[in-house]
Amino acid sequence: MVPRGPQAAVAEDPGGFVHIVLLDRVDSTSAEAARRAAAGAPAGTFVVAGEQIAGRGRRGRTWQSPPGNFYGSLLLRPGCRPADAAQLGFVAGVALAETLEDVLPSPAGVQCKWPNDLLVAGRKAAGILLDAATTGAGRLDWVIVGLGVNLRWCPPDRDGQFPATTVRAETGGGDLDPPGFLARLAPTLVAWLRRWEREGFSPIRTAWLERAYCLDEAVRVVLGDNETLNGSFTGINGSGAMILACDGGIRVISAGDVVSARPLV
Repeated sequence: MVPRGPQAAVAEDPGGFVHIVLLDRVDSTSAEAARRAAAGAPAGTFVVAGEQIAGRGRRGRTWQSPPGNFYGSLLLRPGCRPADAAQLGFVAGVALAETLEDVLPSPAGVQCKWPNDLLVAGRKAAGILLDAATTGAGRLDWVIVGLGVNLRWCPPDRDGQFPATTVRAETGGGDLDPPGFLARLAPTLVAWLRRWEREGFSPIRTAWLERAYCLDEAVRVVLGDNETLNGSFTGINGSGAMILACDGGIRVISAGDVVSARPLV
């Protein structure tokens, strides 16, 4: 059985699109959103939990999820092609970046690290995970955008290149709680989703690249098969894939981990 709070609350934002489902504790907000999607939940269902006991990141990595941080997964049923679903990760990235810029004393320190991380002063503060399902006919059924933000706690530094940080640390002790962060994030996320629906990926791509970590700089990219590529990060294409200028020519990378060639500031 999935652990849930005894007081599961449901509310709507003023725009009427996001239906917020608040749970005290859950295995994973994305897993819960997927179960609700399979049961016919509408687009805009936003599962938010105070704690996850089986949170996960990209490639099955564990996402430690104690109380005090923000954990949420938004169910969407977009009419786009399955190939375009990855664009929604960048929509969420821009919305998260704007929300963090609104609460941090130095907005210029917020950067989007390809493909799905948010950095503050070069340290990881948030991450995004996309899940999707198609119908038997190959059409996109739903997309779940999972969001995790370190508000009050972060794991011990294990990665010398990208240690973690918290909003509390970056605000000099300011204490933004998960409900307060949700109140700021939800309208911003809806606004960028609406813009994506109206105007397509171009404005999202522009806004993301304005905040891109290591744009036009040398980076090292580790691919899923442990192959390593070195080159200059020149941008992203229309599906969000990285464009890397290597000695042997241009490479388009759909999945990988970026390692900067520059030292942490």
